[in-house]
Amino acid sequence: MSKIRCIIIEDEPLAVKVLTDYISQVSFLDLQGAFKDAILATDYLRNASIHLIFLDIHLPKLKGMSFLKTLSNPPAVIITTAYHQYAVEGFSLNVTDYLLKPFDFERFLVAVTKVRTVHTARQEPTDDAEPRDFIFINVQKKKVKIFFSEIVYIESQREYVKITTTHSEYISKMSTHEIEAILPAHLFKRVHRSFIVSIRRIEAYTADVIEINGVSIPIGKGYRDGMEKL
Repeated sequence: MSKIRCIIIEDEPLAVKVLTDYISQVSFLDLQGAFKDAILATDYLRNASIHLIFLDIHLPKLKGMSFLKTLSNPPAVIITTAYHQYAVEGFSLNVTDYLLKPFDFERFLVAVTKVRTVHTARQEPTDDAEPRDFIFINVQKKKVKIFFSEIVYIESQREYVKITTTHSEYISKMSTHEIEAILPAHLFKRVHRSFIVSIRRIEAYTADVIEINGVSIPIGKGYRDGMEKL
């Protein structure tokens, strides 16, 4: 498996030092750089392929949450902050994890392992002879089998996702970023920060809204160009 390329966006030198030290101890992480503000990171991301961002919230010039909202197709994000009150907003933006400073190496490892799980799933080869047409999703204390053909759309609900199928709805504790990684890209499309839809079930769409199964789903500004490529 290829390494997970990551960057740090953090203005506190001590916090940068701690993160750099932790990253160096994890074999599957590859630190590409550290930036003291989000503006510098934005310039870097225009020409770089990154899998993971360690993002502080209280940054100069552009705050972490505001920066995250500017990314139309963000990589995995782990928030690092001393302020717990931003956790709900962070999960609504589909961050992978939320680390409260000071955090120890064990808690850091839990967070990056989540990213690794998604990254590995994206790289796993598929068996062309028997392509898988379903996934198993954790629902309460069970693993529920859901066929791709039955999924209508998926909606983010903070640190959970709601999967609407042709016959039922399921709530699972995961982010849209995580479930997007295990869905076939030719069958499903992210159309908004909070919505993934089944392409075959789209009934109609405008520049702003998709009609699917009698429900109107918003199209995010950063996802409109992709609609024309369906």
